[in-house]
Amino acid sequence: MVKARSVRQTSPDVARVSNRRGSRRAASASAVAIGMLIAAIVAGVALGSVNLAVSDVFRVFVDRLLGNELPSTADQIIWNLRLPRVLLAAVVGAALTTSGAVMQVLVRNPLADPFLLGVSAGASVGATAVLLFGVFSGLGLWAVSAGSAVGSLVAIVSVLLLAGSGTSSPTQLILIGVVMSALFQSITSFLIFRGDPNATQGVLFWLLGSFGRATWKQIPIPLGVLVISVAYLLAHRRSLNALALGDEAASGLGIDVVRLRRKLFVVASICAASTVAVAGVIGFIGLVVPHLVRIFVGVDHRRVLPLGLVVGATFTVLADLAARTVVSPQEMPLGVVSAVIGAPMLLLLVRRRSASAGAS
Repeated sequence: MVKARSVRQTSPDVARVSNRRGSRRAASASAVAIGMLIAAIVAGVALGSVNLAVSDVFRVFVDRLLGNELPSTADQIIWNLRLPRVLLAAVVGAALTTSGAVMQVLVRNPLADPFLLGVSAGASVGATAVLLFGVFSGLGLWAVSAGSAVGSLVAIVSVLLLAGSGTSSPTQLILIGVVMSALFQSITSFLIFRGDPNATQGVLFWLLGSFGRATWKQIPIPLGVLVISVAYLLAHRRSLNALALGDEAASGLGIDVVRLRRKLFVVASICAASTVAVAGVIGFIGLVVPHLVRIFVGVDHRRVLPLGLVVGATFTVLADLAARTVVSPQEMPLGVVSAVIGAPMLLLLVRRRSASAGAS
């Protein structure tokens, strides 16, 4: 009895020590990740078809902050071309990571990505209609973004209507998403077949993702969606953690699983749709980065979500830098670079997980 009482008395202390260690590890990982993000942003602004000195980058930053706008070539390249592109890449990477982490909990599948339920396929229909047939042409530079946003919303609403109360079933959600993705992809293929052959290359380039159209005006919308989404998810972090344990565990804690899953689907899908609207379809980021983050900080979404923002942003900025420089002065589609980097990383993570499962 004495030993049992001693164990019961010390177990809360062990839990507190473990929690403190996890917090310190998360803080260390966050500090390293933030440093890497700053370095990636500086490199992304300084390097390109025309390489600039880091001192020039900081000089332009300081001049702009002080209101001293100098009409120099370096100022135009840094402030008007590269900085909005790099910042948009950071926002998109953070949003994709957030959406991917939520989607993996939503369908309880570690291989789920932000586009699992047809968001990207719906966006592709809208963007293809704009690029090939001039839909929304009156919106100018916003036409492609508007078309892809409308397509994404159609996909989201379609999945919600088809799922209905079935949003409580991850398997049913996945099946509906797969079917809708196939349907929208067939529509995209038909539009490409019927469209102008000369414009096909532009469509394919957009479908593989690019920040080539990045401007300052494109940043506020995905940034606003990201901030609202992360704030909502952090406010419901306990429900997310409970749902990750399974529907029964979440229901046992008094959580309405059906309603929670429906809300999470909307948040994750809109977050992903905001990225497709400005950058096209970029694969692997929302799939791989959440797994990397969980290796360092565990599965608690109080740590996964904030660190995922930074790591996802860094990954995307570096991928975009590679897309701009590897075959310079030409530019590769970002989806190609993210797949080349992300696929080997995913295989390593799968092997690591298999080895850990075998050891246990």
